[in-house]
Amino acid sequence: MNAEIIAIGSELLLGQIVDSNSAWIAQRLAENGINLFYKTIVGDNPERMKEIITKSIDRSDIVITTGGIGPTQDDLTREMVASCTERKVVLHKESLEELEKRFRKRGFILTKNNEKQATIPENAIVIKNPNGTAPAFIVEYNNTSIISVPGVPFEMKWLIENEIIPYLRSKYDLKETIHYRVLKVSDLGESNVDHLIGEIMKNSSNPTVGVLAHPGQVDVRITAKAKDQNSAMALIKPIEKEIRQLLGDNIFGTDEDTLENTVGNLLEKFNLTISTCEDISGGTISNTFQATNKDLFNQGIVLNNKNPYDTINKLLKTKITNNSHKELAISMAELAKTVSNSDLGLALHGVEKGEIKTQNLGKGNTYIAIVGNKFKEIKHIRSAGRGVPDKKRASMYALSMVRQMISKHFS
Repeated sequence: MNAEIIAIGSELLLGQIVDSNSAWIAQRLAENGINLFYKTIVGDNPERMKEIITKSIDRSDIVITTGGIGPTQDDLTREMVASCTERKVVLHKESLEELEKRFRKRGFILTKNNEKQATIPENAIVIKNPNGTAPAFIVEYNNTSIISVPGVPFEMKWLIENEIIPYLRSKYDLKETIHYRVLKVSDLGESNVDHLIGEIMKNSSNPTVGVLAHPGQVDVRITAKAKDQNSAMALIKPIEKEIRQLLGDNIFGTDEDTLENTVGNLLEKFNLTISTCEDISGGTISNTFQATNKDLFNQGIVLNNKNPYDTINKLLKTKITNNSHKELAISMAELAKTVSNSDLGLALHGVEKGEIKTQNLGKGNTYIAIVGNKFKEIKHIRSAGRGVPDKKRASMYALSMVRQMISKHFS
């Protein structure tokens, strides 16, 4: 069973609104064993809307449109679906009565343009929308179901979960579900993960295995199709075990787990306090810890990246020279630990190179240090930058280092 989604609205193309609806619908379709092959965004243009709707009807069993069923002149979904399925747009009396009742209840007068929301393609299945004024509708045409829902997220979600999914499961006698397990990986880049589990990825069909890279993290997704969730998990478990053997301790969690919460839970488990000192990352790490576990995060220090040596030498009465980056990072961690009387001090010191400053994978070196009562550790990363991706990546490396050191020295 193949589906596609058409998100309608010029505001989506202009970047005024992000199309989060399609991602949410995609997850619901996958959970019910429906393949999603296409997602399209089209503006409020009749010709282009008609072109993409016609094309989608020809190639898909299920077409879901979002948006374009409001009361304004540029809400054209009803008209275009009707045109593509060779029928007229008609007034649905029951929907009009429901609309009039809702307006009266609120003390409003139903204007002529709002009556448009009670119109549907002829012979369409009308689906009441308890959260809004525009009903959804389904047109069954040839071998395709065209389903049109509002673009307002909370209206759309209620309709998909409570009306559309039951309709699809009944009409197409859906017996399968698609379930997945995501393994969260740190300290390995996408290419390294691919190198380690590439054979599994290549030879797997059900479940399938894929990877998705984020700054400082890689997700390994294992996806299985089966009659129910338990059967899908039975298919997933052997593959998951094999991947865990290959990736080892680099896997820090699954599914909705985050590295921030994993580290926060470890700090809580061993009752450890932590403070941070950073320069190029500008407080990104301290913000992360503050959001994760405020009670165990004592203090965050942000130094001027132009000359952190003078500050550290003055505060710690040291004589670190300008090229002793590792020594500086260790001293920054010691400063963080000492001034706040924390169990752990974490520091990040970055050194940019070159005149061109990029937003991602900037040239330079980053040094991450962590200091405890009986240990000092440092990590060197061959990139440094002030852009959001570089800051996020550095923060993830720092969190991962804390996770490793707690496991090594306190477990």
